[in-house]
Amino acid sequence: MISKDIPDWLKKQTWDFLQENNMGQRHMSNGTKAQQYTGLLGENMLRLIIGLQPKFVPGYDHGYDLEMNGVKVDVKTMGRTVDPKPTYVNNFIAFQKDLDAQIYVFCSINKSTNVFFVCGVISKEELLDQGSFFPLGALRYRDDKTTMRMKAPTYEIQNHLLIQIKDPVEIWSYTFYHEPSFLER
Repeated sequence: MISKDIPDWLKKQTWDFLQENNMGQRHMSNGTKAQQYTGLLGENMLRLIIGLQPKFVPGYDHGYDLEMNGVKVDVKTMGRTVDPKPTYVNNFIAFQKDLDAQIYVFCSINKSTNVFFVCGVISKEELLDQGSFFPLGALRYRDDKTTMRMKAPTYEIQNHLLIQIKDPVEIWSYTFYHEPSFLER
C-alpha cells in the first residue's frame, strides 16, 4: 500500500476551493462539505503521487477524475481515524455505476495522522461482481457489532479484494496494459 503525508498547502487549497464550489452533482447522496473535502483531497493526493499537478475544476466531472491512456479513472477516498487494514471496506454509491469511469482507485485518509493511502485499484466490472451490495435502507452489520442503515444503495469492497499497489507505476500497468502515457481532460 502506498502512503504519503498530506501537505498542509494542499489541505488549505482544497478547503478554500470548496468554500466557493459544491462538488456534489448527483441527484442524491452528494456528500457533506467534509466528505467532498476528503474526496477532492484524495483525488489530488493521487495526482501528486502519479506525477500530476493538483486540479480544481468546478462543476460536474462526468463520473471520473482523470483520463489516462484513454481509460477513465475515478478516485474514491474515505476518511478514517486509523490506518486502513485489509478487511476494511471501501464504499461505492450505486448511483454512479452507470457513469463513465472504467477503473476505480480506492484510497483512505487517516485524519488523525494526516496520511493518505492508496488501498488498491479495481475495474468497474470487478467491483460490481465482487463487491457486496446493500440497497437503500438496508441494515448493515459492522464487524464491531454495531449497525447502520444505508442512506444510499451502496457497493462495499474490502481492501484485500483490490489489486494492491506498492508503486505508482503499478497503477499504470494494471489499468492500462501498455506503455504509460496519459491524457488529462
